[in-house]
Amino acid sequence: MIDSLIAALLTLLLKAFAALPYRWSAHIGAALGALLYSIPSRRRNIVHTNLSLCFPDLSDAARRDLARLHFRHVMRSYVERGVQWFGDRDRLNGLLRLESEIDLSSCSRTPTIFLGFHFVAIEAGCMFYSMAGSPVTSLYTRMSNRALETIARTQRERFGAIMVPRNESARQVIQSLRKGVPVMLAADMDFGLKDSVFVPFFGVAACTLISVSRLARLTGAQVVPFTTEVLPDYRGYQLRVFKPLPGFPSACVTADAAQMNAFLEAQILRIPEQYYWVHRRFKNRPSGEPAIY
Repeated sequence: MIDSLIAALLTLLLKAFAALPYRWSAHIGAALGALLYSIPSRRRNIVHTNLSLCFPDLSDAARRDLARLHFRHVMRSYVERGVQWFGDRDRLNGLLRLESEIDLSSCSRTPTIFLGFHFVAIEAGCMFYSMAGSPVTSLYTRMSNRALETIARTQRERFGAIMVPRNESARQVIQSLRKGVPVMLAADMDFGLKDSVFVPFFGVAACTLISVSRLARLTGAQVVPFTTEVLPDYRGYQLRVFKPLPGFPSACVTADAAQMNAFLEAQILRIPEQYYWVHRRFKNRPSGEPAIY
């Protein structure tokens, strides 16, 4: 009952944000982020810890500035979920730009795994691809509030995407790839020690999934990375689709995981404020190493 009430209230709020001009919603989100950053919290500590580990050469002042800007982007991403979930096709098309290094129509002929990363605008990028008219199976992590999860899944599927819970995905993902339906997934969070290896992420051992490598080997799929970034001056979002990762998968799942992280590092360096630093990326540690958070 409480979960349903919370989901209903959040839906009303997101619909209200969707009704506003995009620039207004973005400003509201940024202001909320600035306010939340000013309040000591566990999430703020996580962000500072991650930035200290990944950017040790930055001064304390520079890391604080980066963290403050990141909070603005994170809260914008939550507020802008309104237009992403409840905006119509024409409005979303007006906010999204595509830059692709490959012919996307070829992905229905070649098994393709679209490898996403948790930048703040990842939701917009996934919505854009499904809007283009091509079927896609997209993996997601279940929410603790199942009523809100149902709403999120319904809105994400409204342009044709097939949403599959991550922990129930194996058979359906393999079937999709063999039918020529691309699969979208992200593997840059710490999902636990199972099916993971420790490889460097900005020089720090990070628990990294090897499922992408195994899935690509099993199905013969190419692995095509993509990012979605927030454009300056409130101009919307840009979806960047890159060429397939070269030599991926290799004979070594650890080398493949390291390649994924190296690619991600290069993208983060372009827009460090937009990566999802509020996640405990180093939650699990190699045997014998102390906890970080």
